[in-house]
Amino acid sequence: MSETAKSRAAALAHLRSSDFARGDPIPLPLTMASTFHAPGDSAGFDQYGRFSNPTWRAVEHALGHLEDAPCVIFPSGMGAISAVFFALLKSGDRILLPSDGYHATRALAERFLKPLGIAHDTRPTPTFLDGGFEGYRLVFVESPSNPRLDICDIAAVADAVHKQGAIFVVDNTTMTPFGQRPLDLGADIVVSADTKAINGHSDVLFGHVASRNPDIVAKVKDWRETAGGIPGPFEAWLVHRGLETLEVRFDRMCSSAETIARRLKDHRAVSGLRFPGLEGDPSHNLARAQMERFGFLISFELASEEQAEAFIDNCALVESATSFGSTHTSAERRSKRGDAVPPGFVRLAIGCEPVEELWQAIKGSLDHLGA
Repeated sequence: MSETAKSRAAALAHLRSSDFARGDPIPLPLTMASTFHAPGDSAGFDQYGRFSNPTWRAVEHALGHLEDAPCVIFPSGMGAISAVFFALLKSGDRILLPSDGYHATRALAERFLKPLGIAHDTRPTPTFLDGGFEGYRLVFVESPSNPRLDICDIAAVADAVHKQGAIFVVDNTTMTPFGQRPLDLGADIVVSADTKAINGHSDVLFGHVASRNPDIVAKVKDWRETAGGIPGPFEAWLVHRGLETLEVRFDRMCSSAETIARRLKDHRAVSGLRFPGLEGDPSHNLARAQMERFGFLISFELASEEQAEAFIDNCALVESATSFGSTHTSAERRSKRGDAVPPGFVRLAIGCEPVEELWQAIKGSLDHLGA
């Protein structure tokens, strides 16, 4: 971890204490309120729960500290992505999406943007620069892509997109601000599903938008307030609590993933292994250049659908679950979610378990395949 990242992590748990009065609670209080006392001219004060909430502000402050940019929070990752699209796009615009990223982003464009006159194209993440960006109002990438873990050169894409006068958005869900910093690489907007590692406990849906462009932030906030896509204060409080351990959880998960990926590479049952931290991975050199860590997601193929399901079901320290980024390790056969991957394709999300115990459980389940 860089010295800047260490400094950012050290300050995170102490952000609130800068203006403490004697007797103030050290943990963040939860403000469960839809209405506030607002006599006379109450501009600048909380008035109504669709506009603002003290718990929201604390979470946005913490996320803003990590992103080094103003943040706007939402009730899910897709809520954050939707807000960017609906706040910034108009009929006649064309956007570019990854063909191999999270499928719901493409579904949103096809089912809801297209009828409004907003066209979209798709392009594979590894060759995202090919073809240029002329004619696009907004370009959206997810790097590493979910679930294959392909990478594009974020700085190069940002430069090419900006030369065409378009907005560049990066979905940084898989990496968090501790693993990759797209705004520093030239992105205009970062979106994240904080449901995943940022909250880290599989008990809340959440998302955020970050940008250093004040006009973008104002438009996204206006969309949230007007459309009503707001997070609940209790969910925000849970995310704030999760944020305080993000650095230590993320460090453990990434370190364990590096160990386990190297061992999976040598297992007879595994093929098609992808992890950006492996020296032979197609994304490795670019990952070293633009990522601060290699992440906690690993993908690989087993011989069949039956083997993939058996591996997951028979591994005592792997939960069969469709999300990732929590304290527990989880895995899923992704073809059942509609991704264009082989039937035996597995996405493995490493959690916080002790790495040797976790590896023995994974190895034991793999060893029994075809036995």
